[in-house]
Amino acid sequence: MRETRLADISHVIYRGRVSDSTYLNRIGTLIRDARRHKGLTQSELADLLGTSQSAVARIEQGKQNLSLEMLARIGESLDSEFVSLGTGGPQHLRIVGGKQLSGSIPVKTSKNAAVGLLCAALLNKGRTTLRNLARIEEVNRIIEVLTSVGVKVRWLPDSSDLEIIPPARLELDSIDLDAARRTRTIIMFLGPLLHDYDSFQLPYAGGCDLGTRTVEPHLGALRSFGLDVQATHGFYEAKVASDAPDGTHTIVLTERGDTVTENVLFAAARHPGTTIIRNASPNYMVQDVCFFLTKLGVIVEGIGTTTLTVTGVEHIDVDVDYSPSEDPIEAMSLVAAAVVTRSSITIERAPIEFLEIELATLALMGLKYDQSPEYVAANGETRLVDLTIHPGPLKAPIDKIAPMAFPGLNIDNLPFFALIAACADGTTMIHDWVYENRAIYLTELNKVGAQVQLLDPHRVMVTGPTPKWRAAEVMCPPALRPGVVILLAMLAAPGTSVLRNVYVINRGYEELAERLNALGATIETFRDI
Repeated sequence: MRETRLADISHVIYRGRVSDSTYLNRIGTLIRDARRHKGLTQSELADLLGTSQSAVARIEQGKQNLSLEMLARIGESLDSEFVSLGTGGPQHLRIVGGKQLSGSIPVKTSKNAAVGLLCAALLNKGRTTLRNLARIEEVNRIIEVLTSVGVKVRWLPDSSDLEIIPPARLELDSIDLDAARRTRTIIMFLGPLLHDYDSFQLPYAGGCDLGTRTVEPHLGALRSFGLDVQATHGFYEAKVASDAPDGTHTIVLTERGDTVTENVLFAAARHPGTTIIRNASPNYMVQDVCFFLTKLGVIVEGIGTTTLTVTGVEHIDVDVDYSPSEDPIEAMSLVAAAVVTRSSITIERAPIEFLEIELATLALMGLKYDQSPEYVAANGETRLVDLTIHPGPLKAPIDKIAPMAFPGLNIDNLPFFALIAACADGTTMIHDWVYENRAIYLTELNKVGAQVQLLDPHRVMVTGPTPKWRAAEVMCPPALRPGVVILLAMLAAPGTSVLRNVYVINRGYEELAERLNALGATIETFRDI
Protein backbone atom coordinates (compact mmCIF):
# COMPACT_ATOMS: atom_id res chain seq x y z
CA MET A 1 0.00 0.00 0.00
CA ARG A 2 1.35 3.46 -0.81
CA GLU A 3 2.59 5.46 2.15
CA THR A 4 1.61 8.99 3.12
CA ARG A 5 2.67 11.34 5.88
CA LEU A 6 -0.09 12.77 8.01
CA ALA A 7 2.09 15.82 8.60
CA ASP A 8 2.18 16.36 4.83
CA ILE A 9 -1.59 16.11 4.60
CA SER A 10 -1.88 19.03 6.99
CA HIS A 11 -0.07 21.22 4.45
CA VAL A 12 -2.93 20.97 1.97
CA ILE A 13 -5.90 21.54 4.27
CA TYR A 14 -7.65 24.81 3.50
CA ARG A 15 -10.63 25.79 5.65
CA GLY A 16 -11.01 22.22 6.85
CA ARG A 17 -10.67 20.61 3.43
CA VAL A 18 -8.00 18.52 1.69
CA SER A 19 -7.66 19.81 -1.88
CA ASP A 20 -4.16 19.25 -3.32
CA SER A 21 -4.38 16.70 -6.16
CA THR A 22 -1.17 14.88 -5.22
CA TYR A 23 -2.31 14.18 -1.69
CA LEU A 24 -5.87 13.46 -2.78
CA ASN A 25 -4.48 10.68 -4.99
CA ARG A 26 -2.42 9.25 -2.14
CA ILE A 27 -5.30 9.41 0.32
CA GLY A 28 -7.60 7.86 -2.27
CA THR A 29 -5.24 4.92 -2.65
CA LEU A 30 -5.17 4.42 1.13
CA ILE A 31 -8.95 4.51 1.30
CA ARG A 32 -9.31 2.04 -1.57
CA ASP A 33 -6.89 -0.43 0.04
CA ALA A 34 -8.56 -0.14 3.46
CA ARG A 35 -12.00 -0.65 1.90
CA ARG A 36 -10.87 -3.78 0.08
CA HIS A 37 -9.29 -5.14 3.25
CA LYS A 38 -12.63 -4.71 5.07
CA GLY A 39 -14.33 -6.66 2.28
CA LEU A 40 -16.59 -3.75 1.25
CA THR A 41 -17.76 -2.71 -2.18
CA GLN A 42 -17.81 0.96 -3.11
CA SER A 43 -21.60 0.85 -2.85
CA GLU A 44 -21.50 -0.59 0.69
CA LEU A 45 -19.03 2.07 1.84
CA ALA A 46 -21.25 4.72 0.26
CA ASP A 47 -24.22 3.45 2.30
CA LEU A 48 -22.20 3.76 5.52
CA LEU A 49 -21.16 7.31 4.63
CA GLY A 50 -24.58 8.39 3.40
CA THR A 51 -23.27 9.26 -0.05
CA SER A 52 -23.27 7.77 -3.54
CA GLN A 53 -21.11 5.06 -5.09
CA SER A 54 -19.92 7.57 -7.68
CA ALA A 55 -18.69 9.86 -4.88
CA VAL A 56 -16.71 7.00 -3.33
CA ALA A 57 -15.24 6.21 -6.75
CA ARG A 58 -14.16 9.85 -7.15
CA ILE A 59 -12.59 9.84 -3.66
CA GLU A 60 -10.56 6.71 -4.45
CA GLN A 61 -9.46 8.22 -7.77
CA GLY A 62 -8.27 11.39 -6.01
CA LYS A 63 -10.87 13.51 -7.83
CA GLN A 64 -12.97 14.59 -4.84
CA ASN A 65 -12.06 17.31 -2.33
CA LEU A 66 -12.43 16.03 1.23
CA SER A 67 -13.46 17.73 4.44
CA LEU A 68 -11.87 16.73 7.74
CA GLU A 69 -15.30 15.50 8.84
CA MET A 70 -15.55 13.20 5.83
CA LEU A 71 -12.01 11.89 6.38
CA ALA A 72 -12.90 11.09 9.98
CA ARG A 73 -16.13 9.32 8.95
CA ILE A 74 -14.29 7.27 6.35
CA GLY A 75 -11.69 6.35 8.95
CA GLU A 76 -14.36 5.17 11.40
CA SER A 77 -16.12 3.12 8.72
CA LEU A 78 -12.91 1.44 7.56
CA ASP A 79 -11.26 1.13 10.98
CA SER A 80 -8.34 3.29 9.79
CA GLU A 81 -7.20 6.77 10.72
CA PHE A 82 -6.39 9.05 7.79
CA VAL A 83 -6.02 12.35 9.61
CA SER A 84 -4.49 13.44 12.91
CA LEU A 85 -5.98 16.19 15.06
CA GLY A 86 -3.98 17.07 18.17
CA THR A 87 -2.65 14.40 20.55
CA GLY A 88 -5.53 12.04 19.90
CA GLY A 89 -4.38 11.13 16.41
CA PRO A 90 -2.87 7.94 15.08
CA GLN A 91 -0.05 6.27 16.97
CA HIS A 92 3.24 5.62 15.20
CA LEU A 93 6.44 3.72 16.01
CA ARG A 94 10.02 4.92 15.55
CA ILE A 95 12.42 1.97 15.36
CA VAL A 96 16.20 2.11 15.60
CA GLY A 97 17.20 -1.18 14.00
CA GLY A 98 20.24 -3.29 13.33
CA LYS A 99 20.58 -4.58 16.90
CA GLN A 100 20.62 -8.12 18.18
CA LEU A 101 18.09 -9.07 20.86
CA SER A 102 18.66 -11.23 23.93
CA GLY A 103 16.83 -12.48 26.99
CA SER A 104 13.52 -14.17 27.70
CA ILE A 105 9.96 -13.11 26.88
CA PRO A 106 6.73 -14.81 27.98
CA VAL A 107 3.90 -15.25 25.49
CA LYS A 108 0.71 -13.38 26.37
CA THR A 109 -2.68 -15.05 26.41
CA SER A 110 -4.52 -15.44 23.15
CA LYS A 111 -6.29 -12.53 21.45
CA ASN A 112 -8.65 -14.83 19.58
CA ALA A 113 -9.49 -16.80 22.70
CA ALA A 114 -10.19 -13.54 24.54
CA VAL A 115 -12.79 -12.34 22.04
CA GLY A 116 -14.49 -15.74 21.91
CA LEU A 117 -14.66 -15.94 25.70
CA LEU A 118 -16.10 -12.42 25.99
CA CYS A 119 -18.93 -13.51 23.69
CA ALA A 120 -19.35 -16.80 25.56
CA ALA A 121 -19.78 -14.87 28.81
CA LEU A 122 -23.14 -13.64 27.45
CA LEU A 123 -24.46 -17.18 27.95
CA ASN A 124 -23.97 -16.92 31.70
CA LYS A 125 -26.32 -15.05 34.04
CA GLY A 126 -23.76 -15.28 36.82
CA ARG A 127 -20.38 -13.63 37.33
CA THR A 128 -17.65 -14.52 34.82
CA THR A 129 -14.02 -13.72 35.64
CA LEU A 130 -11.50 -14.10 32.83
CA ARG A 131 -7.98 -14.29 34.24
CA ASN A 132 -4.89 -12.72 32.67
CA LEU A 133 -6.83 -11.47 29.65
CA ALA A 134 -5.01 -9.71 26.81
CA ARG A 135 -5.36 -5.92 27.23
CA ILE A 136 -5.61 -5.12 23.54
CA GLU A 137 -7.73 -2.78 21.44
CA GLU A 138 -9.93 -5.59 20.12
CA VAL A 139 -10.85 -6.52 23.70
CA ASN A 140 -11.46 -2.84 24.51
CA ARG A 141 -13.95 -2.53 21.63
CA ILE A 142 -15.93 -5.56 22.84
CA ILE A 143 -15.91 -4.22 26.39
CA GLU A 144 -17.34 -0.94 25.09
CA VAL A 145 -20.11 -2.85 23.33
CA LEU A 146 -20.89 -4.97 26.39
CA THR A 147 -20.94 -1.93 28.69
CA SER A 148 -23.28 -0.06 26.36
CA VAL A 149 -25.92 -2.81 26.59
CA GLY A 150 -25.85 -2.90 30.39
CA VAL A 151 -23.18 -5.49 31.20
CA LYS A 152 -21.03 -4.54 34.20
CA VAL A 153 -17.41 -4.99 33.15
CA ARG A 154 -14.37 -4.04 35.19
CA TRP A 155 -10.68 -4.81 35.35
CA LEU A 156 -9.88 -6.10 38.83
CA PRO A 157 -7.29 -3.98 40.70
CA ASP A 158 -3.61 -4.48 39.86
CA SER A 159 -4.31 -7.29 37.42
CA SER A 160 -5.36 -8.23 33.90
CA ASP A 161 -8.37 -10.09 35.28
CA LEU A 162 -11.72 -9.01 33.84
CA GLU A 163 -14.99 -9.38 35.74
CA ILE A 164 -18.23 -9.59 33.76
CA ILE A 165 -21.69 -9.37 35.35
CA PRO A 166 -24.70 -9.31 32.99
CA PRO A 167 -27.97 -7.49 33.68
CA ALA A 168 -31.28 -9.34 33.88
CA ARG A 169 -31.87 -8.28 30.28
CA LEU A 170 -29.52 -6.64 27.80
CA GLU A 171 -30.37 -3.14 26.55
CA LEU A 172 -29.70 -3.88 22.90
CA ASP A 173 -31.28 -0.62 21.73
CA SER A 174 -28.45 1.23 23.51
CA ILE A 175 -25.60 -0.61 21.79
CA ASP A 176 -22.51 1.48 21.02
CA LEU A 177 -22.67 1.54 17.22
CA ASP A 178 -19.21 3.00 16.72
CA ALA A 179 -17.50 0.38 18.90
CA ALA A 180 -19.55 -2.45 17.38
CA ARG A 181 -18.63 -1.40 13.86
CA ARG A 182 -14.94 -1.33 14.73
CA THR A 183 -14.79 -5.04 15.60
CA ARG A 184 -15.49 -8.07 13.45
CA THR A 185 -16.47 -9.94 16.61
CA ILE A 186 -20.02 -8.57 16.64
CA ILE A 187 -21.25 -11.45 14.46
CA MET A 188 -20.39 -13.80 17.33
CA PHE A 189 -23.13 -12.20 19.43
CA LEU A 190 -25.71 -14.00 17.27
CA GLY A 191 -25.23 -17.40 18.94
CA PRO A 192 -25.58 -16.19 22.55
CA LEU A 193 -28.46 -13.75 21.89
CA LEU A 194 -30.78 -16.16 20.08
CA HIS A 195 -31.58 -17.87 23.40
CA ASP A 196 -33.16 -14.82 25.04
CA TYR A 197 -34.70 -12.72 22.24
CA ASP A 198 -37.41 -13.38 19.67
CA SER A 199 -35.90 -10.67 17.50
CA PHE A 200 -32.96 -8.32 17.75
CA GLN A 201 -30.74 -6.06 15.68
CA LEU A 202 -26.94 -5.92 15.60
CA PRO A 203 -24.76 -3.46 13.67
CA TYR A 204 -21.92 -4.56 11.45
CA ALA A 205 -19.12 -2.74 9.72
CA GLY A 206 -20.73 -2.48 6.31
CA GLY A 207 -21.40 -5.24 3.80
CA CYS A 208 -20.60 -8.46 5.60
CA ASP A 209 -18.45 -8.36 8.71
CA LEU A 210 -15.86 -10.83 7.46
CA GLY A 211 -16.79 -10.47 3.81
CA THR A 212 -19.76 -12.16 2.15
CA ARG A 213 -17.72 -15.32 1.62
CA THR A 214 -17.36 -16.01 5.34
CA VAL A 215 -20.61 -14.71 6.84
CA GLU A 216 -22.94 -17.12 5.09
CA PRO A 217 -21.57 -20.20 6.94
CA HIS A 218 -22.52 -18.47 10.23
CA LEU A 219 -26.04 -17.72 9.08
CA GLY A 220 -26.58 -21.11 7.48
CA ALA A 221 -25.48 -23.04 10.55
CA LEU A 222 -27.53 -20.92 12.96
CA ARG A 223 -30.70 -21.51 10.95
CA SER A 224 -30.71 -24.96 12.53
CA PHE A 225 -31.53 -23.22 15.82
CA GLY A 226 -34.41 -21.24 14.33
CA LEU A 227 -32.40 -18.08 13.67
CA ASP A 228 -33.12 -16.14 10.49
CA VAL A 229 -30.87 -13.19 9.72
CA GLN A 230 -31.20 -10.55 7.04
CA ALA A 231 -28.22 -8.23 6.47
CA THR A 232 -29.50 -4.84 5.33
CA HIS A 233 -28.24 -1.25 5.54
CA GLY A 234 -25.52 -1.80 8.10
CA PHE A 235 -27.43 -4.11 10.47
CA TYR A 236 -28.13 -7.77 11.05
CA GLU A 237 -31.90 -8.11 11.48
CA ALA A 238 -32.39 -11.35 13.43
CA LYS A 239 -35.57 -13.28 14.19
CA VAL A 240 -35.83 -16.52 16.15
CA ALA A 241 -38.58 -19.02 15.28
CA SER A 242 -40.75 -20.11 18.18
CA ASP A 243 -40.72 -23.71 16.94
CA ALA A 244 -36.94 -24.18 16.91
CA PRO A 245 -36.17 -27.93 16.92
CA ASP A 246 -35.43 -29.71 20.21
CA GLY A 247 -33.68 -33.01 20.77
CA THR A 248 -30.62 -34.30 18.97
CA HIS A 249 -29.64 -32.85 15.63
CA THR A 250 -26.52 -32.72 13.47
CA ILE A 251 -25.02 -29.63 11.85
CA VAL A 252 -22.43 -29.96 9.10
CA LEU A 253 -20.42 -26.78 8.72
CA THR A 254 -19.72 -25.82 5.12
CA GLU A 255 -16.56 -24.04 6.27
CA ARG A 256 -14.22 -25.20 9.02
CA GLY A 257 -13.98 -21.69 10.41
CA ASP A 258 -12.99 -20.77 13.94
CA THR A 259 -15.64 -18.11 14.56
CA VAL A 260 -18.30 -20.17 12.77
CA THR A 261 -17.61 -23.09 15.09
CA GLU A 262 -17.70 -20.81 18.14
CA ASN A 263 -21.02 -19.28 17.09
CA VAL A 264 -22.59 -22.73 16.74
CA LEU A 265 -21.13 -23.74 20.11
CA PHE A 266 -22.81 -20.71 21.69
CA ALA A 267 -26.12 -21.67 20.11
CA ALA A 268 -25.75 -25.31 21.19
CA ALA A 269 -24.66 -24.44 24.75
CA ARG A 270 -28.18 -23.52 25.89
CA HIS A 271 -30.06 -25.63 23.38
CA PRO A 272 -32.24 -28.23 25.18
CA GLY A 273 -30.83 -31.37 23.66
CA THR A 274 -27.70 -32.63 21.94
CA THR A 275 -26.03 -30.97 18.97
CA ILE A 276 -23.44 -32.77 16.85
CA ILE A 277 -21.18 -30.36 14.98
CA ARG A 278 -19.29 -31.90 12.07
CA ASN A 279 -16.38 -30.27 10.23
CA ALA A 280 -15.81 -28.17 13.36
CA SER A 281 -12.59 -26.22 13.81
CA PRO A 282 -10.34 -27.77 16.48
CA ASN A 283 -8.15 -24.66 16.63
CA TYR A 284 -6.75 -23.15 19.82
CA MET A 285 -9.39 -20.50 20.45
CA VAL A 286 -12.20 -23.00 19.85
CA GLN A 287 -10.66 -25.34 22.40
CA ASP A 288 -10.54 -22.50 24.94
CA VAL A 289 -14.23 -21.80 24.35
CA CYS A 290 -15.02 -25.51 24.79
CA PHE A 291 -13.10 -25.70 28.07
CA PHE A 292 -14.94 -22.60 29.30
CA LEU A 293 -18.33 -24.04 28.36
CA THR A 294 -17.61 -27.17 30.38
CA LYS A 295 -17.05 -24.94 33.42
CA LEU A 296 -20.54 -23.53 32.80
CA GLY A 297 -21.96 -27.06 33.01
CA VAL A 298 -22.27 -27.69 29.27
CA ILE A 299 -21.09 -31.13 28.15
CA VAL A 300 -18.71 -30.91 25.19
CA GLU A 301 -17.24 -34.11 23.79
CA GLY A 302 -14.58 -34.38 21.09
CA ILE A 303 -12.60 -31.25 22.03
CA GLY A 304 -9.63 -30.94 19.70
CA THR A 305 -11.31 -32.93 16.91
CA THR A 306 -13.50 -31.98 13.95
CA THR A 307 -16.63 -33.55 15.49
CA LEU A 308 -18.04 -31.90 18.61
CA THR A 309 -21.00 -33.29 20.55
CA VAL A 310 -22.64 -30.66 22.76
CA THR A 311 -25.31 -31.35 25.37
CA GLY A 312 -26.78 -28.00 26.32
CA VAL A 313 -27.99 -26.48 29.58
CA GLU A 314 -31.10 -24.37 29.08
CA HIS A 315 -30.35 -21.96 31.93
CA ILE A 316 -26.81 -21.06 33.05
CA ASP A 317 -26.29 -19.03 36.22
CA VAL A 318 -22.91 -19.79 37.80
CA ASP A 319 -19.94 -17.82 39.09
CA VAL A 320 -16.99 -19.00 37.05
CA ASP A 321 -13.27 -18.26 36.65
CA TYR A 322 -11.33 -19.15 33.54
CA SER A 323 -7.81 -18.52 32.23
CA PRO A 324 -7.35 -18.55 28.43
CA SER A 325 -4.27 -20.24 27.00
CA GLU A 326 -1.27 -18.52 25.49
CA ASP A 327 -1.26 -17.17 21.93
CA PRO A 328 0.52 -19.34 19.32
CA ILE A 329 0.47 -16.50 16.81
CA GLU A 330 2.33 -14.18 19.17
CA ALA A 331 4.77 -17.01 19.87
CA MET A 332 5.42 -17.39 16.14
CA SER A 333 5.95 -13.65 15.73
CA LEU A 334 8.63 -13.81 18.45
CA VAL A 335 10.31 -16.70 16.64
CA ALA A 336 10.37 -14.50 13.53
CA ALA A 337 11.83 -11.62 15.56
CA ALA A 338 14.70 -13.86 16.68
CA VAL A 339 15.36 -15.07 13.12
CA VAL A 340 15.34 -11.68 11.39
CA THR A 341 17.57 -10.04 14.03
CA ARG A 342 19.88 -13.09 14.19
CA SER A 343 19.31 -13.28 17.93
CA SER A 344 19.15 -15.96 20.58
CA ILE A 345 16.05 -15.41 22.70
CA THR A 346 13.93 -17.66 24.88
CA ILE A 347 10.18 -17.63 24.24
CA GLU A 348 8.44 -18.76 27.40
CA ARG A 349 4.99 -20.34 27.64
CA ALA A 350 4.67 -21.24 23.95
CA PRO A 351 1.61 -23.46 23.24
CA ILE A 352 3.50 -26.23 21.49
CA GLU A 353 0.55 -28.24 20.18
CA PHE A 354 -0.40 -25.26 17.99
CA LEU A 355 3.16 -24.67 16.75
CA GLU A 356 4.38 -28.15 15.87
CA ILE A 357 3.92 -27.86 12.09
CA GLU A 358 5.49 -24.41 12.05
CA LEU A 359 8.54 -25.64 13.98
CA ALA A 360 8.84 -28.75 11.81
CA THR A 361 8.83 -26.52 8.70
CA LEU A 362 11.46 -24.24 10.22
CA ALA A 363 13.61 -27.23 11.18
CA LEU A 364 13.62 -28.32 7.53
CA MET A 365 14.83 -24.80 6.69
CA GLY A 366 17.69 -25.24 9.14
CA LEU A 367 16.43 -23.44 12.24
CA LYS A 368 18.12 -24.56 15.46
CA TYR A 369 16.21 -24.34 18.71
CA ASP A 370 15.98 -25.93 22.14
CA GLN A 371 12.69 -27.00 23.70
CA SER A 372 11.99 -27.43 27.40
CA PRO A 373 9.89 -30.25 28.86
CA GLU A 374 6.17 -29.65 28.53
CA TYR A 375 4.06 -28.11 31.28
CA VAL A 376 0.38 -27.19 31.55
CA ALA A 377 -1.22 -23.77 31.02
CA ALA A 378 -3.39 -22.11 33.65
CA ASN A 379 -6.51 -23.50 31.94
CA GLY A 380 -5.33 -26.95 33.00
CA GLU A 381 -5.39 -28.27 29.44
CA THR A 382 -3.04 -26.60 26.95
CA ARG A 383 0.52 -27.91 26.66
CA LEU A 384 3.27 -25.28 26.95
CA VAL A 385 7.03 -25.25 26.44
CA ASP A 386 9.88 -22.74 26.51
CA LEU A 387 11.66 -22.33 23.16
CA THR A 388 15.20 -20.97 22.81
CA ILE A 389 15.95 -19.88 19.25
CA HIS A 390 19.56 -19.97 18.02
CA PRO A 391 20.79 -17.83 15.10
CA GLY A 392 22.22 -19.58 12.06
CA PRO A 393 21.95 -19.95 8.29
CA LEU A 394 18.60 -20.98 6.78
CA LYS A 395 17.76 -22.42 3.38
CA ALA A 396 14.55 -22.02 1.38
CA PRO A 397 12.19 -25.00 1.53
CA ILE A 398 11.76 -27.19 -1.54
CA ASP A 399 7.97 -26.92 -1.46
CA LYS A 400 5.77 -23.86 -1.18
CA ILE A 401 4.57 -22.79 2.27
CA ALA A 402 0.80 -22.72 2.60
CA PRO A 403 -1.63 -22.84 5.51
CA MET A 404 -4.03 -25.62 6.42
CA ALA A 405 -6.76 -26.01 9.01
CA PHE A 406 -5.48 -27.16 12.41
CA PRO A 407 -3.41 -29.23 12.98
CA GLY A 408 -1.83 -27.72 9.85
CA LEU A 409 0.20 -24.53 9.62
CA ASN A 410 -1.93 -21.71 11.02
CA ILE A 411 -3.16 -19.16 8.47
CA ASP A 412 -2.27 -16.31 10.85
CA ASN A 413 1.32 -17.56 11.08
CA LEU A 414 1.83 -17.61 7.32
CA PRO A 415 2.95 -13.94 6.96
CA PHE A 416 5.84 -14.56 9.37
CA PHE A 417 7.19 -17.17 6.98
CA ALA A 418 7.54 -14.46 4.32
CA LEU A 419 9.84 -12.59 6.69
CA ILE A 420 11.77 -15.74 7.59
CA ALA A 421 12.04 -16.68 3.89
CA ALA A 422 13.65 -13.29 3.30
CA CYS A 423 16.43 -14.49 5.64
CA ALA A 424 16.86 -17.89 3.96
CA ASP A 425 19.09 -18.80 1.03
CA GLY A 426 16.97 -19.44 -2.05
CA THR A 427 13.48 -18.74 -3.32
CA THR A 428 10.32 -19.50 -1.34
CA MET A 429 6.73 -19.38 -2.55
CA ILE A 430 4.19 -18.23 0.06
CA HIS A 431 0.61 -19.19 -0.88
CA ASP A 432 -2.05 -17.32 1.12
CA TRP A 433 -5.10 -19.00 -0.42
CA VAL A 434 -7.53 -18.01 2.36
CA TYR A 435 -7.56 -14.21 2.16
CA GLU A 436 -8.24 -12.26 -1.00
CA ASN A 437 -5.70 -9.46 -0.64
CA ARG A 438 -3.41 -10.14 2.30
CA ALA A 439 -0.48 -11.40 0.21
CA ILE A 440 -0.33 -8.00 -1.46
CA TYR A 441 0.68 -6.39 1.84
CA LEU A 442 3.73 -8.65 2.11
CA THR A 443 5.27 -6.72 -0.79
CA GLU A 444 5.67 -3.83 1.68
CA LEU A 445 8.77 -5.75 2.82
CA ASN A 446 10.44 -4.46 -0.35
CA LYS A 447 10.48 -0.99 1.21
CA VAL A 448 12.87 -2.24 3.88
CA GLY A 449 15.12 -4.14 1.51
CA ALA A 450 13.49 -7.54 0.98
CA GLN A 451 12.93 -9.11 -2.44
CA VAL A 452 9.26 -10.06 -2.61
CA GLN A 453 7.52 -10.57 -5.96
CA LEU A 454 3.72 -10.62 -6.12
CA LEU A 455 2.61 -13.43 -8.44
CA ASP A 456 -1.13 -12.91 -7.93
CA PRO A 457 -3.40 -11.74 -5.05
CA HIS A 458 -2.72 -15.01 -3.19
CA ARG A 459 0.94 -15.80 -3.88
CA VAL A 460 4.30 -14.12 -3.40
CA MET A 461 7.81 -15.32 -4.24
CA VAL A 462 10.46 -14.37 -1.68
CA THR A 463 14.15 -14.42 -2.60
CA GLY A 464 16.72 -14.51 0.18
CA PRO A 465 18.81 -13.90 2.01
CA THR A 466 18.10 -10.18 1.96
CA PRO A 467 21.42 -8.49 1.03
CA LYS A 468 20.84 -5.53 3.31
CA TRP A 469 17.84 -4.49 5.34
CA ARG A 470 17.35 -0.73 5.06
CA ALA A 471 15.51 1.80 7.21
CA ALA A 472 12.35 3.30 5.75
CA GLU A 473 9.15 5.13 6.59
CA VAL A 474 6.08 2.98 5.86
CA MET A 475 2.35 3.26 6.47
CA CYS A 476 1.35 0.20 8.47
CA PRO A 477 -0.68 -2.25 6.36
CA PRO A 478 -4.34 -2.46 7.47
CA ALA A 479 -3.91 -6.16 8.29
CA LEU A 480 -2.62 -7.24 11.70
CA ARG A 481 -0.02 -9.88 10.87
CA PRO A 482 1.54 -8.11 7.83
CA GLY A 483 1.78 -5.01 10.03
CA VAL A 484 3.80 -6.91 12.62
CA VAL A 485 5.96 -8.43 9.85
CA ILE A 486 6.98 -4.93 8.71
CA LEU A 487 7.74 -3.92 12.31
CA LEU A 488 9.97 -6.96 12.84
CA ALA A 489 11.81 -6.35 9.56
CA MET A 490 12.52 -2.80 10.71
CA LEU A 491 14.25 -4.27 13.78
CA ALA A 492 16.83 -5.77 11.41
CA ALA A 493 17.37 -2.56 9.38
CA PRO A 494 20.29 -0.37 10.55
CA GLY A 495 19.18 3.21 11.09
CA THR A 496 15.86 4.74 12.05
CA SER A 497 12.58 3.52 10.55
CA VAL A 498 9.06 4.84 11.10
CA LEU A 499 5.93 2.68 11.01
CA ARG A 500 2.86 4.89 10.82
CA ASN A 501 -0.66 4.32 12.16
CA VAL A 502 -0.15 1.12 14.15
CA TYR A 503 -3.67 0.85 15.59
CA VAL A 504 -4.10 -2.47 13.80
CA ILE A 505 -1.09 -3.89 15.71
CA ASN A 506 -2.49 -2.64 19.01
CA ARG A 507 -5.71 -4.51 18.22
CA GLY A 508 -3.90 -7.83 18.52
CA TYR A 509 -0.75 -7.31 20.60
CA GLU A 510 -0.37 -6.03 24.13
CA GLU A 511 2.54 -3.62 24.67
CA LEU A 512 4.54 -5.24 21.89
CA ALA A 513 6.99 -2.34 21.54
CA GLU A 514 7.69 -2.22 25.29
CA ARG A 515 8.21 -5.98 25.46
CA LEU A 516 10.58 -6.00 22.49
CA ASN A 517 12.48 -3.13 24.10
CA ALA A 518 13.00 -5.36 27.15
CA LEU A 519 14.93 -7.70 24.82
CA GLY A 520 17.18 -4.87 23.62
CA ALA A 521 15.17 -3.30 20.81
CA THR A 522 14.78 0.47 20.51
CA ILE A 523 11.17 1.31 19.66
CA GLU A 524 9.56 4.65 20.51
CA THR A 525 5.86 5.40 20.38
CA PHE A 526 4.85 8.86 19.14
CA ARG A 527 2.02 10.85 17.57
CA ASP A 528 2.00 13.73 15.11
CA ILE A 529 1.56 17.17 16.63
